[in-house]
Amino acid sequence: MTDDVFAPWNDPGQSPLIRYANVTKKFGEFTAIDNVSIDIFPGEFFALLGPSGCGKTTLMRMLAGFETPTSGIISLGGQDMGNVPPNKRPVNMMFQSYALFPHMNVWDNIAFGLRRDGLPKDQVAARVEEMLRLVQLQKFAKRKPDAISGGQRQRVALARSLAKAPKVLLLDEPLGALDKKLRQETQFELVDIQEKTGTTFMIVTHDQEEAMTVSTRIAVMDEGIIKQIDTPASLYEAPNSRYVADFIGDVNLIEGDWRGDTLHWAEGQTPLAVQSDAPVGKAWLALRPEKIAISKDQAKADNAIPGQVIDIAYLGNLSTYVVEIPGGQKIRAQATNARRLSRRDITWNDTVWLSWTSTAGLVLSE
Repeated sequence: MTDDVFAPWNDPGQSPLIRYANVTKKFGEFTAIDNVSIDIFPGEFFALLGPSGCGKTTLMRMLAGFETPTSGIISLGGQDMGNVPPNKRPVNMMFQSYALFPHMNVWDNIAFGLRRDGLPKDQVAARVEEMLRLVQLQKFAKRKPDAISGGQRQRVALARSLAKAPKVLLLDEPLGALDKKLRQETQFELVDIQEKTGTTFMIVTHDQEEAMTVSTRIAVMDEGIIKQIDTPASLYEAPNSRYVADFIGDVNLIEGDWRGDTLHWAEGQTPLAVQSDAPVGKAWLALRPEKIAISKDQAKADNAIPGQVIDIAYLGNLSTYVVEIPGGQKIRAQATNARRLSRRDITWNDTVWLSWTSTAGLVLSE
């Protein structure tokens, strides 16, 4: 999905499927969720992103009916969910553990909820076969969970969760048990399945790369508060605070005095030119490493700072250089390894120049 094709949150005529209205959740004296309001629209793949303990799982569990809000209203399809028991909500939840029945084969695991609802045998069979095709596990239908891989077990759990055609599928760290490469592959499979079914997905994750890959929008959370809700691209390019800038991707933050066109960041150093309408005063320049050029010679650019290379991380497709600039701050710059070279032009302890344009960074006042 792309933002210009699918963006119901920008259309005032669209009604949300899920609405959190001023929701607070307290456990004793501890406030886990603090006056949160979110609108989630039909067909979205919505991510709750934040560190452990920030409240994202509590938000999801309240929608599922496993926790009750202390105050505020959660509605689904315009209906207040306050007095609706968990088993009566058009919601299904998929856990990180998958919770498959080890004594049942794949086919029976997927069929379990349909049988319990008393569906006729032919309807159960048709729906299970449809789900097996969706997750591409037809060949594994008669195998038990311990005879298939972790990624396949994840797809069985997904098929079982979708079999009853819930309006909303809740995914609580669903890929946490997979290794990195399989997790990356499965992220794209999840997006493909979500688009094919049209089901609204809500995922809880602490992995910002995962959230960026799968979601239409992300809510970045911290200590029970929503810091920002936006598309992955907007969160990365236009974070509203240092917290969001630092949580989404890698960022350099240069503190200084913002005077409306330049940031005065260190005594005796040339102020940094930035195009921004941020209010004057104490501020931080948020600058992504890939937007900084590194070279041995001073470049003609809006901003150029000398420094010394103190560390290098070679990551295959790119290299990250840690450069100490005047005043002692360390700045990370990235360069793509576009060619195969046996040696690098820039190495440890080299004196280099970092340069960037006036539009490369963002001035943040908080």
